[in-house]
Amino acid sequence: MNLPWLDPGDPFPPAARAWKANQPAPGLLAAGGALDVATLERAYSAGIFPWFSEGQPILWWSTDPRMVLLAAEFRLHRSLRKTLARFIADPRCEIRIDSAFGTVIEACAGSDRPGQAGTWIVPAMVDAYREFHAAGFAHSVETWIDGELAGGLYCVGVGQAVFGESMFTRVPDASKIALAALVAFCRNAGIALIDCQQNTQHLASLGAREIRRSDFVGAVSQNVRKPPPRWRFEPVYWRELLPREPA
Repeated sequence: MNLPWLDPGDPFPPAARAWKANQPAPGLLAAGGALDVATLERAYSAGIFPWFSEGQPILWWSTDPRMVLLAAEFRLHRSLRKTLARFIADPRCEIRIDSAFGTVIEACAGSDRPGQAGTWIVPAMVDAYREFHAAGFAHSVETWIDGELAGGLYCVGVGQAVFGESMFTRVPDASKIALAALVAFCRNAGIALIDCQQNTQHLASLGAREIRRSDFVGAVSQNVRKPPPRWRFEPVYWRELLPREPA
């Protein structure tokens, strides 16, 4: 069962050639290559993402089905709605985008979460996504409370295709607030779909669902050609989730 090996600069195989459900690692497409900006942009534009552990070569994946969150289907549960209303009303609280990308990805990798060992966000990935951020493709959505970074997430944006990567929290619900902010941002920008890569119960509870990889790749191929949004969060975007001002 041969897995294609890529040298740096080699084109990716079509996503449809990824290993099937009856093979050892469903969704695995290729190994090798590089994590430079050009390769990452090509990968995401084709519905492919890197995911590997320390000591492994770079592994490239395109899962089928694909877990996505349609911005219009985001579930704002009652408890989160109340938390969000309090957050919005508190002048000490704010959402920032790209003000602390390095800190966010390091926290997602586990360096700021004592007691957690091991992560797929290995040092090579951190370095690569820092460069991807500097090139304008990777972004952090950050929850700030009283001048402190309380939680957040990082994602990839190519044109109007958005790909969620990882999140962290230091204060209860801070990562959920950051995700809600990303949804509000996407709704305001007319971005319909956020890639979540793989199915988790947490994402499903927030409204994410699986779609066929072919449908996902088709949507991505269209959205990457559109002009990117201005990656900046304005408080008015909260109206996309809470149309009425909180009492």
